[in-house]
Amino acid sequence: MKTVTVCAWSYFCSFPIRGLVRKNLFLSVFCAVSMSIAAANELVDEIDPMIGAITLSGYGGHGLGKTFPGACTPFGMVQLSPDTITGGDNGPGYSYHHTTIEGFSMTHMSGIGWYGDLGNFQVMPANGPRILEREKAASPFSHTNEIARAGFYSVRLDRYGIGVELLAYPDQHGRYIFTYPANPVSRIQIDLARRIGETHRRKQHSTQTLMVDEENRAIAGEIRCDHRDGGWGRGSGLVDYTLYYYARFSKPIVSFGREGAPSDTVFWTEFPTTEGERVTLDVWISYESVERAKQLASQWREDKIAPAPWRWAFERVKVKGGTTKQRRIFATALYHAFIDPRKIDMPGQSRTVFSGWDVFRSEMPLLTLLYPEVVADTINAMAGVMESGKRDTLPVWDLFGCKSGCMIGNPLIPVIATAQEAGVPGVDYARMLDLAVATSEKRGNASCGFTPGSLSCTLEYCFDDWCVGKIAEQIGRRDVAERFFARAGWYTNCWDATVESMRSRAKKGDGWLEPWKGETVHGQGTVESNPLQQGWFVPHDPQGLIALMGGRPRFLSRLETFFQKAPEDFLWGNYYNHPNEPSHHIVFLFAEAGRPDLTQYWTRRILDRAYGDGVKGLCGNDDVGQMSAWYVLAALGFNPMCPGSGRWTITTPIFPEATLKVHGHELRILAKGAEDVRNEIVRSVRVDGQKIERYWLTTKELLTAKTIEMELTERGESGGDAAFK
Repeated sequence: MKTVTVCAWSYFCSFPIRGLVRKNLFLSVFCAVSMSIAAANELVDEIDPMIGAITLSGYGGHGLGKTFPGACTPFGMVQLSPDTITGGDNGPGYSYHHTTIEGFSMTHMSGIGWYGDLGNFQVMPANGPRILEREKAASPFSHTNEIARAGFYSVRLDRYGIGVELLAYPDQHGRYIFTYPANPVSRIQIDLARRIGETHRRKQHSTQTLMVDEENRAIAGEIRCDHRDGGWGRGSGLVDYTLYYYARFSKPIVSFGREGAPSDTVFWTEFPTTEGERVTLDVWISYESVERAKQLASQWREDKIAPAPWRWAFERVKVKGGTTKQRRIFATALYHAFIDPRKIDMPGQSRTVFSGWDVFRSEMPLLTLLYPEVVADTINAMAGVMESGKRDTLPVWDLFGCKSGCMIGNPLIPVIATAQEAGVPGVDYARMLDLAVATSEKRGNASCGFTPGSLSCTLEYCFDDWCVGKIAEQIGRRDVAERFFARAGWYTNCWDATVESMRSRAKKGDGWLEPWKGETVHGQGTVESNPLQQGWFVPHDPQGLIALMGGRPRFLSRLETFFQKAPEDFLWGNYYNHPNEPSHHIVFLFAEAGRPDLTQYWTRRILDRAYGDGVKGLCGNDDVGQMSAWYVLAALGFNPMCPGSGRWTITTPIFPEATLKVHGHELRILAKGAEDVRNEIVRSVRVDGQKIERYWLTTKELLTAKTIEMELTERGESGGDAAFK
């Protein structure tokens, strides 16, 4: 048993301790940390939302983690978080290196680029002269006065001497708690027009409505967001949505006003405060209607709080042992992996924020094991986007059923194949096959056997076609399976033996895209990669790729060089590039070439060096949980190189023991020797006592086995690849 502190953020365990704050936020924190109880140091207590909360441009390629530090619930609609900036490529609206806060908004996305979106209903407490422009009203703050925990965030606004606490609840509800100094004119001001990624300060097409209900101390209305004013992709994402809100103040609304209506509405209410006075603002949001938001507010009972959402969510994963740093990284990675795809109440769509090109690799496979109900709901929601006519293909990157895609490939198809192979219920796979076939025919490789001008698209579509074949095969559509399995082999069309590299075919004719600048030069028909990095993407046929590249010895030599030339910290580079998804499967190719020990050796180095427990702890954008999910799976001892194949490549666990609830079934993973950091190689594996002589686990084993036991050893003791010949 360990001693752990309790404070106002203890809602993530139960609910904030009433009466804890007396004079101001700092006294609150002081009183809180001075209290302690004897409790087990559970994994949920190790979460640190500050990990990755930086968008520092020019460091780590695309700006490091880009996560937000504020309060949210698992897969929930509310992400109540501080905003340090609006506009530009600052997706989370917050970056640790900024020095001022302009407000606190109700919705955010985690780890994304492309300018971001959401950031609606931005609230700022203030006092003194009325300044409603968010940039001019921003307040300096200090990280020493900042606390971030699962479901809770707090900070002091130095300009106003106001303490801020943020809480998120599962029922589309966020709570602001402001602790004011004595002042005859204190204020809460709400920018209803603000949106992350906006293209200009004054809106031209978006509108807001506002109704003031003085009797119930409430305001209500709608925030209509038009892509012509910015948002996702600075508008090119074609994301339009309406957020409905109902907000209730603890203070009477006596002195109030609005400015900028109907397109740039700012609401304010003013009141006198005494020293240490706490004022709360409870906000319910909906994508359905104002009436829905009001209904949620009417049902709220503070004395009937539901069980703590994050503690409940973490019941599905438990680990023992590991260093403090490893536990903190792992817990936070799991936390980030459980933020999206989020549940929404939008008519015709139940879930969104599907970053397909990123998350099909590790995030969705992780959720397929731990949260199959979320995966099924996501598949059905994305299928609904296509069937509704919003898109003519399955979404690649979905935000509220947007008409535009982001990135490439048909990534929902491998998500479907992974779910089907794992037996995830609640999905009509025959219906999904029809949608997958229609998608691949409309957005896939041309009849010439490649996508002209794009190596990245060609290889992605080949893998997606293989997944179509797997879906068809499992439901007995052999004719469809054979056709798409044949298309999956078209990747060979992109191998240029004269330069010994994968390469983009020409847009016209049978030649190559010119000029050839070398395999490490980015572009040349590749997306966020170079031909060397993208050229390894044949997860469905690694043996064919090995043969294409000249056989096992040449393949291994090329692969080892690829990793040896990566930077020590695995930041953005021209070789192995963990900050971006095209590289995420490549380390598992060592095992496919007969060297599982090198898979394990390099995986451990990635875990140790590409991830950390500080604000720069993510070497690249978290991309809606993909970067984090990769860590979670690799740290547990397995990761899928080829989603949908039913094979999970064995990696080296970092914890002596882990317990997973997989489809309601309890699986224990025991790693003998994990306590010794020198033990980086898996010497042997037993599934329910039976030794296996292969370098992968099957989905069936993960779903049905009671115990997986791994014996670890130092590198060199296992005889290279002897353990898995």
